[in-house]
Amino acid sequence: MTAARLTAFAAAALAAVLLLTQLPAASAHPASAATARFATLAGDVTRADGHRYALTDDTGRTMDAAQIVQATDGADGTYLAVYHTMLADGRFHSAVATSADLLHWQRRHDFGAGSSQPTLAADGRGGYVLAYEKDPRNHIAVRGYADLDALLAGRAAHRFDAPRTLSSCAEGTPAITALRGDTIELTGHYRADCDTDRQLTATLRDFTTWHATPDHRLDEAIEDYGNSGNIGDRDRLRLAGEPVVLIEGQRWRDDFGSWSTYAYDPASGRADRIPLRTSGGSTSFANPSATLITDPGGHRALLVSLFIPAEGAAPGEAGQLVYWREL
Repeated sequence: MTAARLTAFAAAALAAVLLLTQLPAASAHPASAATARFATLAGDVTRADGHRYALTDDTGRTMDAAQIVQATDGADGTYLAVYHTMLADGRFHSAVATSADLLHWQRRHDFGAGSSQPTLAADGRGGYVLAYEKDPRNHIAVRGYADLDALLAGRAAHRFDAPRTLSSCAEGTPAITALRGDTIELTGHYRADCDTDRQLTATLRDFTTWHATPDHRLDEAIEDYGNSGNIGDRDRLRLAGEPVVLIEGQRWRDDFGSWSTYAYDPASGRADRIPLRTSGGSTSFANPSATLITDPGGHRALLVSLFIPAEGAAPGEAGQLVYWREL
């Protein structure tokens, strides 16, 4: 190597070191008690009270981007999962499945071709609200179901397909954050400048009136970690008496091996990167979701669901990971 090349190499190395030193240290000073609690409970899969890698349903479909909730009436399967699978038609299909043990799942209904990234919430009146990303013209679709039987049969009582107002290219990956009377509060992403996914918040009133706005504060918290790629799927829960938002951030766009999971504190506007440890040492984690449940053993537990891309997966760990830790 010539002297000029050595000088250039040293300068590049110094620049990289300086960049890294300017990035926030993961959990050096936790953003909140809730983000710290999540890191303690969920950071090490090997300490979980139950887990499964490469989750599939009883038909063999992969349960990618699975979000799991506990059925409000406990009937016909204690747990509900909504998820998507890429099928032979070259399109994503969202589905709902039931389980009694969180490890074995029976698919109950396919919501059709072109549905992906589903999210589910109980409406507090015995019914459920489902939202997912719908193509073509990627947008957020919302469906309301009168009860569990209607959900499992796919009989929607209410339907709404949201207009794209923040991006002319794509809006999707919804998460339902609250149901207040006839108002549904959601988060999602939009394709900013038709280039990179960024965050949005939205409200749907009476299945007729939609309003969405960018969430720049959340974007900035994840960008602070050097993420120049997509900022996508997220979920919200309460731990240690405080809200926490789990969110995926991508260091480099189109690099599926560069996804990481973060825990964001809405009060301070700061986030912690969650260093996750799996049995085999996987390094990339996407589509985070979590909820508090009663586990199959009857204990209160934190349930976590993550997608491990093949590009960052240890042998046998690619696909959907589900695990829980008793509280």
